[in-house]
Amino acid sequence: MKSMKSKLIVLAMSLAMAASLALALPASASVGASGDIQTSNRIRKQLVTLPYYGVFDNLAYELQGNTVTLTGQVVRPSTRKDAERRVAKIEGIDRVINNIQVLPVSQFDDTIRVRTYRAVFSSGGLHRYAMGVNPSIHIVVNGGHVTLEGAVSSRMDSQLAYMAANRVPGVFSVTNNLRVASGS
Repeated sequence: MKSMKSKLIVLAMSLAMAASLALALPASASVGASGDIQTSNRIRKQLVTLPYYGVFDNLAYELQGNTVTLTGQVVRPSTRKDAERRVAKIEGIDRVINNIQVLPVSQFDDTIRVRTYRAVFSSGGLHRYAMGVNPSIHIVVNGGHVTLEGAVSSRMDSQLAYMAANRVPGVFSVTNNLRVASGS
């Protein structure tokens, strides 16, 4: 009986991690009419496996023919450079336009990042979105303004995350860009 329970627990945790990875794609990926799905998947893989890409970063890309435009916000300049370098090495990519913004260094913003992380992921069952290597909710803080990026499984989860972020002391505004993955 214990063996069956432990197998079910391992299975449930594996499914939760797989779901968080599937939802955690760089915030948005758009492929033009001539875009290639395989190339898009390679770009996605390169971006989500960047060594310092984390919960406080947001990356997106657009593939138009053989040109990739990278957008988003990152905390470290090295993440911006690594993203461009990795995408440029993908076969079939001729040009990379790097429009990724490096967020300014700020102790004030760092404090808000930590507080927002704690508030969001300790609210009403949202801790599951923090699981896995790459959380499906990303928290971008710039000058005290918080933007929530990523994907959640319901509108209720999106609203809970927004309300939790709004309660953080020192936050000037919260923009909720969380996408609902299912039809909820």
